[in-house]
Amino acid sequence: MPLAHYIGGRFEESGVPFELVDPADGTVIGTVPEADAATVDRAVTAARAALTGSWGACGDQERGAMLHRIAEGIQVRFEEFVAAEVADTGKPVELARTVDIPRAIANFHAYADLLWGRAEDSYHTPTEDGAGALNYTVRRPLGVVAVIAPWNLPLLLLSWKVAPALAAGNAVLAKPSELTPSSATLLAEVVDAAGLPAGAFNLLHGFGADSAGAMLTAHSGVDAIAFTGESATGSAIMRSAAQRLAPVSFELGGKNPALVFADADFEAAVAGTVRSVFTNAGQVCLCTERVYVERSIFGEFVEALAERAKTLRLGAPYDPGTEMGPLISAQHKEKVLGYYELAKQGGATVHAGGGAPDRSGFFVEPTVLTGLREQDRPVREEIFGPVCHLAPFDTEEEALQLANDSEYGLAATVWTGSLSRAHRVAPRLQTGIAWVNCWNLRDLRTPFGGVKASGIGREGGKHSLDFFSEPMNVCVKL
Repeated sequence: MPLAHYIGGRFEESGVPFELVDPADGTVIGTVPEADAATVDRAVTAARAALTGSWGACGDQERGAMLHRIAEGIQVRFEEFVAAEVADTGKPVELARTVDIPRAIANFHAYADLLWGRAEDSYHTPTEDGAGALNYTVRRPLGVVAVIAPWNLPLLLLSWKVAPALAAGNAVLAKPSELTPSSATLLAEVVDAAGLPAGAFNLLHGFGADSAGAMLTAHSGVDAIAFTGESATGSAIMRSAAQRLAPVSFELGGKNPALVFADADFEAAVAGTVRSVFTNAGQVCLCTERVYVERSIFGEFVEALAERAKTLRLGAPYDPGTEMGPLISAQHKEKVLGYYELAKQGGATVHAGGGAPDRSGFFVEPTVLTGLREQDRPVREEIFGPVCHLAPFDTEEEALQLANDSEYGLAATVWTGSLSRAHRVAPRLQTGIAWVNCWNLRDLRTPFGGVKASGIGREGGKHSLDFFSEPMNVCVKL
Protein backbone atom coordinates (compact mmCIF):
# COMPACT_ATOMS: atom_id res chain seq x y z
CA MET A 1 0.00 0.00 0.00
CA PRO A 2 1.40 3.45 -0.88
CA LEU A 3 2.48 5.78 1.88
CA ALA A 4 0.64 9.08 2.26
CA HIS A 5 1.06 12.76 2.95
CA TYR A 6 -0.58 14.19 6.08
CA ILE A 7 -2.05 17.64 5.52
CA GLY A 8 -4.45 19.56 7.73
CA GLY A 9 -5.33 16.50 9.77
CA ARG A 10 -5.99 14.25 6.76
CA PHE A 11 -3.98 11.61 4.93
CA GLU A 12 -3.81 11.84 1.13
CA GLU A 13 -1.90 10.08 -1.64
CA SER A 14 -1.79 12.87 -4.22
CA GLY A 15 1.17 12.98 -6.56
CA VAL A 16 3.11 10.72 -8.88
CA PRO A 17 4.35 7.66 -6.95
CA PHE A 18 8.02 6.66 -6.79
CA GLU A 19 9.55 3.39 -5.62
CA LEU A 20 10.91 2.63 -2.16
CA VAL A 21 13.81 0.18 -2.14
CA ASP A 22 15.12 -2.12 0.61
CA PRO A 23 18.90 -1.47 0.90
CA ALA A 24 19.54 -4.94 2.31
CA ASP A 25 18.55 -6.75 -0.89
CA GLY A 26 17.71 -4.08 -3.47
CA THR A 27 14.07 -5.10 -3.83
CA VAL A 28 11.16 -2.67 -4.20
CA ILE A 29 9.11 -2.66 -0.99
CA GLY A 30 6.54 0.05 -1.72
CA THR A 31 5.65 3.29 -3.42
CA VAL A 32 5.60 6.85 -2.14
CA PRO A 33 3.66 9.83 -3.52
CA GLU A 34 5.72 12.84 -4.56
CA ALA A 35 4.20 16.13 -3.44
CA ASP A 36 3.72 18.68 -6.21
CA ALA A 37 3.46 22.46 -5.86
CA ALA A 38 -0.28 22.38 -5.24
CA THR A 39 0.17 19.83 -2.44
CA VAL A 40 2.88 21.95 -0.82
CA ASP A 41 0.62 25.01 -1.04
CA ARG A 42 -2.21 23.14 0.69
CA ALA A 43 0.12 22.08 3.48
CA VAL A 44 1.40 25.63 4.01
CA THR A 45 -2.16 26.95 4.04
CA ALA A 46 -3.18 24.33 6.62
CA ALA A 47 -0.18 25.19 8.81
CA ARG A 48 -0.90 28.92 8.69
CA ALA A 49 -4.54 28.31 9.57
CA ALA A 50 -3.48 26.25 12.60
CA LEU A 51 -1.50 29.19 13.98
CA THR A 52 -4.60 31.38 14.07
CA GLY A 53 -6.84 28.52 15.23
CA SER A 54 -6.91 26.15 18.15
CA TRP A 55 -3.20 25.26 17.90
CA GLY A 56 -2.20 28.89 18.25
CA ALA A 57 -4.41 29.15 21.34
CA CYS A 58 -2.69 26.22 23.12
CA GLY A 59 -0.55 27.11 26.12
CA ASP A 60 2.67 25.47 27.30
CA GLN A 61 0.90 22.97 29.54
CA GLU A 62 -1.43 21.79 26.78
CA ARG A 63 1.35 21.51 24.20
CA GLY A 64 3.51 19.62 26.69
CA ALA A 65 0.72 17.11 27.33
CA MET A 66 0.36 16.54 23.58
CA LEU A 67 4.09 15.91 23.20
CA HIS A 68 3.97 13.38 26.03
CA ARG A 69 1.07 11.64 24.24
CA ILE A 70 3.12 11.50 21.03
CA ALA A 71 6.00 9.89 22.92
CA GLU A 72 3.64 7.39 24.51
CA GLY A 73 2.08 6.65 21.13
CA ILE A 74 5.49 5.80 19.66
CA GLN A 75 6.18 3.56 22.65
CA VAL A 76 2.91 1.67 22.15
CA ARG A 77 3.79 1.06 18.49
CA PHE A 78 7.49 0.54 19.20
CA GLU A 79 8.00 -2.58 17.08
CA GLU A 80 6.12 -1.06 14.14
CA PHE A 81 8.52 1.87 14.18
CA VAL A 82 11.48 -0.50 14.43
CA ALA A 83 10.26 -2.50 11.44
CA ALA A 84 9.69 0.66 9.39
CA GLU A 85 13.15 2.00 10.19
CA VAL A 86 14.85 -1.30 9.42
CA ALA A 87 12.98 -1.77 6.14
CA ASP A 88 13.94 1.68 4.89
CA THR A 89 17.57 1.77 6.06
CA GLY A 90 18.66 -1.88 6.26
CA LYS A 91 20.38 -1.17 9.59
CA PRO A 92 20.75 -3.94 12.20
CA VAL A 93 17.52 -4.28 14.12
CA GLU A 94 19.25 -3.90 17.48
CA LEU A 95 20.50 -0.48 16.42
CA ALA A 96 16.95 0.65 15.69
CA ARG A 97 15.69 -0.89 18.95
CA THR A 98 18.35 0.56 21.19
CA VAL A 99 19.13 3.92 19.56
CA ASP A 100 16.74 5.25 16.89
CA ILE A 101 13.31 4.62 18.37
CA PRO A 102 14.16 5.12 22.07
CA ARG A 103 15.85 8.41 21.25
CA ALA A 104 12.80 9.60 19.28
CA ILE A 105 10.60 8.86 22.29
CA ALA A 106 13.04 10.68 24.55
CA ASN A 107 13.03 13.72 22.25
CA PHE A 108 9.28 14.27 22.68
CA HIS A 109 9.36 13.68 26.43
CA ALA A 110 12.37 15.94 26.89
CA TYR A 111 10.87 18.95 25.13
CA ALA A 112 7.54 18.49 26.86
CA ASP A 113 9.36 18.62 30.19
CA LEU A 114 11.36 21.70 29.20
CA LEU A 115 8.15 23.70 28.85
CA TRP A 116 7.58 23.54 32.60
CA GLY A 117 9.00 26.54 34.44
CA ARG A 118 11.41 27.71 31.76
CA ALA A 119 13.29 30.78 33.00
CA GLU A 120 13.31 34.02 31.03
CA ASP A 121 15.05 37.34 31.73
CA SER A 122 13.41 40.03 33.82
CA TYR A 123 14.82 43.34 35.09
CA HIS A 124 13.71 46.15 37.34
CA THR A 125 14.81 49.28 35.48
CA PRO A 126 15.30 52.59 37.35
CA THR A 127 13.38 55.65 36.09
CA GLU A 128 13.73 59.35 36.86
CA ASP A 129 10.55 59.45 38.94
CA GLY A 130 11.82 56.64 41.15
CA ALA A 131 8.93 54.29 40.40
CA GLY A 132 10.90 52.21 37.94
CA ALA A 133 9.83 49.87 35.20
CA LEU A 134 9.64 46.13 34.81
CA ASN A 135 11.24 44.63 31.72
CA TYR A 136 10.61 40.97 31.01
CA THR A 137 10.97 38.56 28.10
CA VAL A 138 8.26 36.48 26.50
CA ARG A 139 8.73 34.05 23.63
CA ARG A 140 6.54 33.60 20.60
CA PRO A 141 6.68 30.90 17.92
CA LEU A 142 8.36 31.72 14.63
CA GLY A 143 5.27 30.58 12.74
CA VAL A 144 5.33 27.93 10.02
CA VAL A 145 8.53 25.91 10.16
CA ALA A 146 9.86 23.50 7.51
CA VAL A 147 11.71 20.53 9.00
CA ILE A 148 13.78 18.52 6.51
CA ALA A 149 15.38 15.34 7.83
CA PRO A 150 18.01 12.96 6.37
CA TRP A 151 17.96 9.24 5.72
CA ASN A 152 20.62 7.93 8.09
CA LEU A 153 18.70 8.29 11.39
CA PRO A 154 15.25 9.04 9.99
CA LEU A 155 12.93 9.18 13.01
CA LEU A 156 15.59 10.22 15.51
CA LEU A 157 16.65 13.30 13.55
CA LEU A 158 13.13 14.20 12.41
CA SER A 159 11.84 14.13 15.99
CA TRP A 160 14.94 16.04 17.17
CA LYS A 161 13.52 19.05 15.28
CA VAL A 162 9.78 18.39 15.26
CA ALA A 163 9.54 18.06 19.05
CA PRO A 164 11.06 21.47 19.94
CA ALA A 165 9.30 23.15 17.01
CA LEU A 166 5.92 21.96 18.30
CA ALA A 167 6.89 22.66 21.91
CA ALA A 168 7.53 26.30 20.98
CA GLY A 169 4.09 26.53 19.33
CA ASN A 170 5.05 26.46 15.67
CA ALA A 171 3.11 24.73 12.93
CA VAL A 172 5.38 22.14 11.32
CA LEU A 173 5.84 21.03 7.71
CA ALA A 174 7.97 17.88 7.88
CA LYS A 175 9.72 16.31 4.91
CA PRO A 176 11.63 13.08 5.45
CA SER A 177 14.16 11.81 2.96
CA GLU A 178 12.64 10.17 -0.09
CA LEU A 179 14.73 7.10 0.84
CA THR A 180 13.27 6.71 4.35
CA PRO A 181 9.65 7.89 4.52
CA SER A 182 8.05 5.06 6.50
CA SER A 183 8.72 5.98 10.12
CA ALA A 184 7.71 9.59 9.42
CA THR A 185 4.37 8.34 8.12
CA LEU A 186 3.88 6.30 11.28
CA LEU A 187 4.73 9.43 13.28
CA ALA A 188 1.94 11.29 11.46
CA GLU A 189 -0.46 8.55 12.53
CA VAL A 190 0.68 8.89 16.14
CA VAL A 191 0.39 12.68 15.99
CA ASP A 192 -3.12 12.33 14.60
CA ALA A 193 -4.09 9.95 17.42
CA ALA A 194 -2.52 12.28 20.02
CA GLY A 195 -5.11 14.92 19.15
CA LEU A 196 -3.01 17.76 17.79
CA PRO A 197 -5.20 20.34 16.06
CA ALA A 198 -5.38 20.01 12.28
CA GLY A 199 -2.46 21.69 10.56
CA ALA A 200 -0.16 21.79 13.58
CA PHE A 201 1.85 18.95 12.05
CA ASN A 202 1.95 18.20 8.33
CA LEU A 203 3.96 15.62 6.41
CA LEU A 204 5.07 15.86 2.80
CA HIS A 205 6.92 13.22 0.79
CA GLY A 206 9.21 13.89 -2.11
CA PHE A 207 12.73 14.67 -3.21
CA GLY A 208 14.90 17.71 -2.54
CA ALA A 209 15.91 19.62 -5.66
CA ASP A 210 13.04 20.43 -8.04
CA SER A 211 10.62 18.72 -5.65
CA ALA A 212 8.97 19.10 -2.26
CA GLY A 213 12.17 20.06 -0.46
CA ALA A 214 13.01 22.96 -2.74
CA MET A 215 9.37 24.07 -2.84
CA LEU A 216 9.22 24.22 0.95
CA THR A 217 12.46 26.13 1.42
CA ALA A 218 11.46 28.70 -1.23
CA HIS A 219 7.83 29.10 -0.13
CA SER A 220 6.87 32.60 1.03
CA GLY A 221 4.56 31.05 3.64
CA VAL A 222 7.41 29.25 5.42
CA ASP A 223 8.89 31.36 8.22
CA ALA A 224 11.94 29.27 9.17
CA ILE A 225 13.85 26.17 8.06
CA ALA A 226 15.55 23.46 10.09
CA PHE A 227 17.65 21.03 8.05
CA THR A 228 20.04 18.15 8.62
CA GLY A 229 22.00 16.85 5.65
CA GLU A 230 24.83 17.56 3.24
CA SER A 231 26.70 20.85 3.40
CA ALA A 232 26.12 21.55 -0.31
CA THR A 233 22.37 21.16 0.18
CA GLY A 234 22.54 23.46 3.19
CA SER A 235 24.18 26.12 1.04
CA ALA A 236 21.40 25.82 -1.55
CA ILE A 237 18.71 26.12 1.14
CA MET A 238 20.46 29.13 2.64
CA ARG A 239 20.46 30.90 -0.72
CA SER A 240 16.74 30.23 -1.06
CA ALA A 241 15.95 31.36 2.50
CA ALA A 242 18.03 34.51 2.10
CA GLN A 243 15.54 35.88 -0.44
CA ARG A 244 13.05 36.48 2.41
CA LEU A 245 15.50 36.57 5.36
CA ALA A 246 14.06 33.37 6.84
CA PRO A 247 16.09 32.04 9.80
CA VAL A 248 17.81 28.68 9.32
CA SER A 249 19.19 25.99 11.60
CA PHE A 250 21.61 23.62 9.88
CA GLU A 251 23.36 20.46 11.04
CA LEU A 252 25.54 19.55 8.07
CA GLY A 253 28.42 17.30 7.10
CA GLY A 254 31.59 16.34 8.89
CA LYS A 255 35.05 14.91 8.37
CA ASN A 256 35.54 14.14 12.02
CA PRO A 257 38.97 13.51 13.56
CA ALA A 258 40.01 11.25 16.41
CA LEU A 259 43.23 11.91 18.31
CA VAL A 260 44.79 8.88 19.98
CA PHE A 261 47.65 9.61 22.39
CA ALA A 262 50.14 7.02 23.56
CA ASP A 263 48.96 7.31 27.16
CA ALA A 264 45.39 6.28 26.24
CA ASP A 265 43.81 3.05 27.36
CA PHE A 266 44.76 1.17 24.18
CA GLU A 267 41.92 -1.35 24.11
CA ALA A 268 39.31 1.28 24.96
CA ALA A 269 40.63 3.54 22.21
CA VAL A 270 40.51 0.74 19.64
CA ALA A 271 37.01 -0.33 20.67
CA GLY A 272 35.80 3.27 20.72
CA THR A 273 37.28 3.98 17.30
CA VAL A 274 35.64 0.86 15.87
CA ARG A 275 32.31 2.27 17.08
CA SER A 276 32.97 5.78 15.85
CA VAL A 277 34.07 4.65 12.38
CA PHE A 278 31.72 1.76 11.60
CA THR A 279 28.44 2.39 13.46
CA ASN A 280 25.53 2.41 11.00
CA ALA A 281 28.07 1.62 8.25
CA GLY A 282 29.69 4.99 8.87
CA GLN A 283 26.49 6.78 7.89
CA VAL A 284 26.32 9.09 10.88
CA CYS A 285 27.37 12.73 10.71
CA LEU A 286 29.35 12.16 13.93
CA CYS A 287 31.35 9.19 12.64
CA THR A 288 35.15 9.37 12.54
CA GLU A 289 36.85 9.39 9.13
CA ARG A 290 40.30 10.75 10.12
CA VAL A 291 42.30 9.04 12.88
CA TYR A 292 45.57 10.58 14.10
CA VAL A 293 47.68 8.35 16.35
CA GLU A 294 50.82 9.18 18.31
CA ARG A 295 53.74 7.67 16.41
CA SER A 296 55.00 5.37 19.17
CA ILE A 297 51.77 3.31 19.01
CA PHE A 298 50.78 4.01 15.40
CA GLY A 299 51.68 0.64 13.86
CA GLU A 300 50.14 -1.34 16.70
CA PHE A 301 46.95 0.74 16.56
CA VAL A 302 46.56 0.37 12.79
CA GLU A 303 46.97 -3.39 13.07
CA ALA A 304 44.46 -3.68 15.91
CA LEU A 305 41.86 -1.51 14.19
CA ALA A 306 42.25 -3.39 10.91
CA GLU A 307 41.82 -6.75 12.63
CA ARG A 308 38.61 -5.56 14.26
CA ALA A 309 37.34 -4.22 10.93
CA LYS A 310 38.00 -7.56 9.24
CA THR A 311 35.92 -9.41 11.81
CA LEU A 312 32.85 -7.14 11.63
CA ARG A 313 29.98 -9.25 10.37
CA LEU A 314 27.94 -7.83 7.51
CA GLY A 315 24.45 -9.22 7.18
CA ALA A 316 20.69 -8.91 7.05
CA PRO A 317 19.12 -6.58 9.63
CA TYR A 318 17.24 -9.30 11.52
CA ASP A 319 20.21 -11.69 11.70
CA PRO A 320 21.27 -11.56 15.38
CA GLY A 321 24.91 -11.83 14.36
CA THR A 322 24.86 -8.79 12.08
CA GLU A 323 27.15 -5.98 13.20
CA MET A 324 27.00 -3.79 10.09
CA GLY A 325 24.28 -3.34 7.52
CA PRO A 326 24.26 -1.96 3.98
CA LEU A 327 24.61 1.57 2.69
CA ILE A 328 21.36 3.37 2.00
CA SER A 329 21.26 3.13 -1.81
CA ALA A 330 22.97 1.92 -4.94
CA GLN A 331 24.01 5.50 -5.69
CA HIS A 332 25.61 5.92 -2.29
CA LYS A 333 27.37 2.58 -2.62
CA GLU A 334 28.84 3.74 -5.91
CA LYS A 335 30.01 6.98 -4.27
CA VAL A 336 31.75 5.22 -1.37
CA LEU A 337 33.40 2.65 -3.65
CA GLY A 338 34.56 5.57 -5.79
CA TYR A 339 36.43 6.97 -2.79
CA TYR A 340 37.92 3.54 -2.10
CA GLU A 341 39.26 3.52 -5.66
CA LEU A 342 40.56 7.10 -5.34
CA ALA A 343 42.43 6.08 -2.20
CA LYS A 344 44.09 3.16 -3.98
CA GLN A 345 45.02 5.34 -6.93
CA GLY A 346 46.52 7.84 -4.49
CA GLY A 347 48.87 5.20 -3.08
CA ALA A 348 46.97 4.23 0.06
CA THR A 349 47.77 1.03 1.88
CA VAL A 350 44.55 -0.90 2.43
CA HIS A 351 44.77 -2.72 5.77
CA ALA A 352 41.18 -3.96 5.69
CA GLY A 353 38.33 -3.90 3.20
CA GLY A 354 38.61 -1.67 0.18
CA GLY A 355 35.80 -3.17 -1.85
CA ALA A 356 32.32 -4.70 -1.74
CA PRO A 357 31.27 -8.22 -0.75
CA ASP A 358 29.75 -10.52 -3.34
CA ARG A 359 26.15 -10.38 -2.19
CA SER A 360 22.87 -8.63 -2.99
CA GLY A 361 22.09 -5.29 -1.43
CA PHE A 362 24.15 -2.15 -1.05
CA PHE A 363 26.97 -3.46 1.13
CA VAL A 364 30.58 -2.29 1.17
CA GLU A 365 33.47 -3.57 3.25
CA PRO A 366 34.65 -1.86 6.46
CA THR A 367 37.86 -0.20 5.30
CA VAL A 368 41.04 0.96 7.04
CA LEU A 369 43.57 3.05 5.08
CA THR A 370 46.98 4.62 5.64
CA GLY A 371 49.56 6.33 3.44
CA LEU A 372 47.56 9.17 1.90
CA ARG A 373 48.53 12.83 1.97
CA GLU A 374 46.40 15.27 3.96
CA GLN A 375 45.45 17.07 0.74
CA ASP A 376 44.15 13.92 -0.97
CA ARG A 377 40.41 13.87 -1.61
CA PRO A 378 39.63 10.77 0.52
CA VAL A 379 41.20 12.60 3.49
CA ARG A 380 39.58 15.99 2.76
CA GLU A 381 36.07 15.12 1.60
CA GLU A 382 33.23 13.54 3.57
CA ILE A 383 32.74 9.94 2.40
CA PHE A 384 29.91 8.96 4.78
CA GLY A 385 30.76 5.30 4.72
CA PRO A 386 32.53 2.67 6.86
CA VAL A 387 36.07 3.93 6.26
CA CYS A 388 38.84 5.82 8.00
CA HIS A 389 42.35 6.97 7.17
CA LEU A 390 45.04 6.85 9.85
CA ALA A 391 48.16 9.01 10.07
CA PRO A 392 50.82 9.45 12.79
CA PHE A 393 51.69 12.56 14.79
CA ASP A 394 54.60 13.39 17.09
CA THR A 395 53.44 16.28 19.25
CA GLU A 396 50.25 17.63 20.77
CA GLU A 397 50.49 20.75 18.62
CA GLU A 398 50.85 18.68 15.46
CA ALA A 399 47.82 16.61 16.43
CA LEU A 400 45.72 19.74 16.85
CA GLN A 401 46.94 21.19 13.57
CA LEU A 402 46.02 18.01 11.71
CA ALA A 403 42.63 17.75 13.37
CA ASN A 404 41.70 21.38 12.69
CA ASP A 405 42.92 21.42 9.09
CA SER A 406 39.48 20.80 7.60
CA GLU A 407 36.63 22.79 6.10
CA TYR A 408 34.36 20.85 8.46
CA GLY A 409 33.99 21.17 12.21
CA LEU A 410 31.28 18.97 13.66
CA ALA A 411 32.77 16.54 16.18
CA ALA A 412 36.07 15.15 17.42
CA THR A 413 37.25 12.45 19.80
CA VAL A 414 40.29 12.53 22.08
CA TRP A 415 41.75 9.38 23.63
CA THR A 416 44.20 10.05 26.46
CA GLY A 417 45.00 8.96 29.99
CA SER A 418 45.98 12.50 30.98
CA LEU A 419 43.26 14.69 32.46
CA SER A 420 45.41 17.77 31.93
CA ARG A 421 45.90 16.95 28.24
CA ALA A 422 42.18 16.33 27.81
CA HIS A 423 41.37 19.80 29.14
CA ARG A 424 44.13 21.39 27.05
CA VAL A 425 43.26 19.71 23.78
CA ALA A 426 39.46 19.49 23.74
CA PRO A 427 38.70 23.25 23.87
CA ARG A 428 41.21 23.92 21.08
CA LEU A 429 39.48 21.60 18.62
CA GLN A 430 37.55 23.56 16.00
CA THR A 431 34.39 21.52 16.37
CA GLY A 432 30.97 21.86 17.93
CA ILE A 433 31.51 18.90 20.23
CA ALA A 434 34.55 17.05 21.53
CA TRP A 435 34.36 13.68 23.29
CA VAL A 436 37.14 12.56 25.61
CA ASN A 437 37.60 8.79 26.02
CA CYS A 438 34.12 8.13 24.61
CA TRP A 439 32.07 8.69 21.48
CA ASN A 440 28.47 9.76 20.90
CA LEU A 441 27.69 10.01 24.59
CA ARG A 442 24.82 12.51 24.49
CA ASP A 443 22.89 14.61 26.98
CA LEU A 444 19.82 16.07 25.26
CA ARG A 445 20.18 19.33 27.20
CA THR A 446 23.61 20.19 25.80
CA PRO A 447 24.29 22.31 22.68
CA PHE A 448 24.77 20.28 19.51
CA GLY A 449 25.95 21.53 16.14
CA GLY A 450 28.99 22.34 14.06
CA VAL A 451 31.24 25.15 12.90
CA LYS A 452 32.61 26.01 9.47
CA ALA A 453 30.91 23.86 6.79
CA SER A 454 29.33 21.63 9.46
CA GLY A 455 26.43 23.87 10.30
CA ILE A 456 24.80 26.99 11.67
CA GLY A 457 23.21 27.25 15.10
CA ARG A 458 22.83 24.79 17.95
CA GLU A 459 20.22 22.17 18.77
CA GLY A 460 19.43 20.50 22.07
CA GLY A 461 17.54 21.57 25.18
CA LYS A 462 16.94 25.30 25.47
CA HIS A 463 19.12 25.88 22.41
CA SER A 464 16.47 24.32 20.16
CA LEU A 465 13.68 26.19 21.90
CA ASP A 466 15.66 29.42 21.42
CA PHE A 467 15.83 28.83 17.66
CA PHE A 468 12.18 27.88 17.27
CA SER A 469 10.90 30.92 19.19
CA GLU A 470 11.37 34.68 18.99
CA PRO A 471 12.17 36.63 22.18
CA MET A 472 10.09 39.74 22.77
CA ASN A 473 10.69 42.36 25.42
CA VAL A 474 7.75 43.76 27.40
CA CYS A 475 8.39 46.97 29.35
CA VAL A 476 5.82 48.04 31.97
CA LYS A 477 6.17 51.45 33.63
CA LEU A 478 5.45 51.09 37.33
